[in-house]
Amino acid sequence: MKIRVIHTGKVYVSSALPFKDAVKNPNPLQLTLLSLYGRRNRIWLPVSAYLIEHARAKILVDTGWHREISPEGEYNRRAQVRHMGVAHFLLNQGILPKGESVVEQLAALNIAPKDLDFVILTHLHTDHASGLRQLIGAKKILVSEPELDDTKKFPIRYASSMWRGVKLETFAFNDTGVGSVGKSFDLFGDGSIELVNIPGHTSGLTAVKLNVGKKFVLLFSDGGYAKKSWQELIPPGTALDEAQAFKSLQWIREMSLNENCVDSLANHDPDILPHEIILD
Repeated sequence: MKIRVIHTGKVYVSSALPFKDAVKNPNPLQLTLLSLYGRRNRIWLPVSAYLIEHARAKILVDTGWHREISPEGEYNRRAQVRHMGVAHFLLNQGILPKGESVVEQLAALNIAPKDLDFVILTHLHTDHASGLRQLIGAKKILVSEPELDDTKKFPIRYASSMWRGVKLETFAFNDTGVGSVGKSFDLFGDGSIELVNIPGHTSGLTAVKLNVGKKFVLLFSDGGYAKKSWQELIPPGTALDEAQAFKSLQWIREMSLNENCVDSLANHDPDILPHEIILD
């Protein structure tokens, strides 16, 4: 199995969004540009997607930014506001240089959206789902049932226009004992790709565990924002359920320290560069 780490531009956020400030403990509004706290100490982080070449399928995990946020490959405030809305722009801004959208990078590999057997969304926040409309044509676009439910319960946390016209299919987590709450979904029924519920940041947040024999690679999305997140147990600064988010981070740490873990990747880790992993 081959895993290709792709960077699709960057996101600009308050440093307390990826790494919880336990001293100030800011609320979500304080992480936005409306707050002096939110305007200070902002950092650029990569936005990742992952191409998985499995014996049975080509799979894309997450979509990164849509070209609409940077039509000319440069920072464009108006374009971002049009694409994601004012509320989301106040929380996180993005940039997508030319050639870095996921469809452009797939095209460079001679892969069209119709060649993708699955697009798997770890969750539906803007920087993970922005590029969805560019991927119409993929055979299946999957998101967990609790994640799609969250978009209806907490609509302010999502920009549903990003999947307007896109056929989203849902999967249900099963009680398997895998993960921080013991729930996962076996994509092929052979244990090679497990979609693991790691709730907290969102209810349906999904880690992707790729297995070959006893060896595995863990893609833990926004369960933590960097290696230091699980090393130092620093949870994300935004969570629907902080206790669950910490429990999920503890599971990520346990998996990352497992002797059979080949690699453990956060979506926004500034220390991770685009690269390939061969899992055999």
